[in-house]
Amino acid sequence: MIRFILLWLLVFALSPLCAAAAGWPRDRIQIVGSSTVFPFARAVAENFAKNTGHPSPQLSSTGSGGGFQLFCQGSGPEFPDISNSSRRIKPAEIDLCRTHGVTDIVEIKIGYGGIVLANLNTAPEFSLSNRDIFLALAARVPAQGEEGRLIANPYTRWQQLDRSLPDQQIIVLGPPLTSGTRDLFTELAMERGCQSIPWIRALKKHHKQQYREICETIRDDGTFIEAGERDEVIVKALHSRPMAFGIFGYNFLARDRKHLQGAAIEQVLPSPANIVSGAYPLARSLYFYIKKAHLALVPGLKDYVAEFTSEPAWGPDGYLAELNLIVMPAEERVRYRRIAQTGTALAAD
Repeated sequence: MIRFILLWLLVFALSPLCAAAAGWPRDRIQIVGSSTVFPFARAVAENFAKNTGHPSPQLSSTGSGGGFQLFCQGSGPEFPDISNSSRRIKPAEIDLCRTHGVTDIVEIKIGYGGIVLANLNTAPEFSLSNRDIFLALAARVPAQGEEGRLIANPYTRWQQLDRSLPDQQIIVLGPPLTSGTRDLFTELAMERGCQSIPWIRALKKHHKQQYREICETIRDDGTFIEAGERDEVIVKALHSRPMAFGIFGYNFLARDRKHLQGAAIEQVLPSPANIVSGAYPLARSLYFYIKKAHLALVPGLKDYVAEFTSEPAWGPDGYLAELNLIVMPAEERVRYRRIAQTGTALAAD
């Protein structure tokens, strides 16, 4: 990942900076970040270019965490203008931005999504608890009947976790550590499952680092396979592994219902209604972040943001809904459109 970031920065350092005598030295908006948000950003970029005559923005699917690493390196033409994210920016990432002089960041929520554990619909249907997910994927799990002792994860089949589950090998394809989907899956599924074990939950108060290592470390024995940053790559890989699960964004499940099914989590299926209401445990919001300093400098950046936050784009009948973005209620759309129009930055702590 570090090599990728250095290469990315070198590309822009060698872009036509010295060729411009005045003004902003590039004419294309630069966008990095989430693979889940990528299809929505790409659709907006295409409509923006068609409607305004500006060049289509350059989009890079780096993952939410990887995007913030690039976005926060500084302001200026060699750095990205926007970072897409499938989660909210973390305080540590805001600090990183400030360290490099990126002090005003505009947060735009674009809609809702969810993280799914999905398999081919030719495979058995699953209903999993967060505890099941933790015990299936954690690197170390409690030894049965021995409180306080952890062992390397011995589970290889789902039925070992719960006799009601199908007797099928545990194989899960998921994103790498740079992914916002991976971050939230760890937080919303793994940690909640971890907390179902009382003695581990008790560690959080006085042994937070140990608690985090237990709850957040995913096994690396081949049961969990890092299958790539891009959700569509994970979906494609499922077709060659008919008994495997994939971890990816709800919008990729929704557009391929012919072949895929999502597991129920805590007895709740992933659906737009369950995601918006928060009933589905792995529901999330989707965002993009803008450098306020770039809004007045980058050709077309304000127009791109206006296109993304327009009703024809993100409204109930908009083209992003056709791509399975779960649309925000009207009051939220009004709120974030106003933030986009005024360039209101996140409040400093």
